[in-house]
Amino acid sequence: MPIRAFIFDLDGVITDTAEYHYLAWKQLADEEGLPFSREDNEKLRGLSRRDSLLQLLKGNVIDEQTMQAWMRRKNDYYQTYLTRITPQDRLPGVTRFIEDAQTLGIRIGLGSASRNARDVLTRLDLFHTFDVIGDGYSVVNTKPAPDLFLWVAGGLRVAVPEAVVFEDAEAGIDAALKAGFWTVGIGHSNIGHAHIALPDLTETSPRDLISRIEALRTTRE
Repeated sequence: MPIRAFIFDLDGVITDTAEYHYLAWKQLADEEGLPFSREDNEKLRGLSRRDSLLQLLKGNVIDEQTMQAWMRRKNDYYQTYLTRITPQDRLPGVTRFIEDAQTLGIRIGLGSASRNARDVLTRLDLFHTFDVIGDGYSVVNTKPAPDLFLWVAGGLRVAVPEAVVFEDAEAGIDAALKAGFWTVGIGHSNIGHAHIALPDLTETSPRDLISRIEALRTTRE
């Protein structure tokens, strides 16, 4: 089956808002007297807001009403930081890579656990670039469950073996592999189990990437 679609995570693949997430969670943690470091923040990559809060709590238990209030506060802090984002915050190689993929007829999807994904894409001037946008509102079970990527593939009208998922987080790669997608790990986090690992999108092209995947497919057959 030919490759017909690319599905991108947002944070760490299209743009890097990890610092803004860190500052927002850090502000909440400091206000509530909870320890929270940059190393702790790395463990939140690819997780939903709720799962991130559970990580931050480190086993401490709070009631549901308090959890909802804390998640709203964190998101308010994060939203304030997001006002700084411009198209200049696209990660290296992203613009050219997506444009080249579209030239080849590849459909473009987003699979992000963030509930702010649409706002971020708008600020990056990329909203209308995506044929399907899956975000934190699209499915109940978020990464590492495969539901979000399956939802996006369905919207793109492609079969799982026809799509490639681009992720920077271990949870995202796990989700894509669980469903049977081809995977490309971006960055230097725990993405070594992806089919292909790249530091960013500057040193490859859609055509070259598809060729590498076809070679892997042939080897497996």
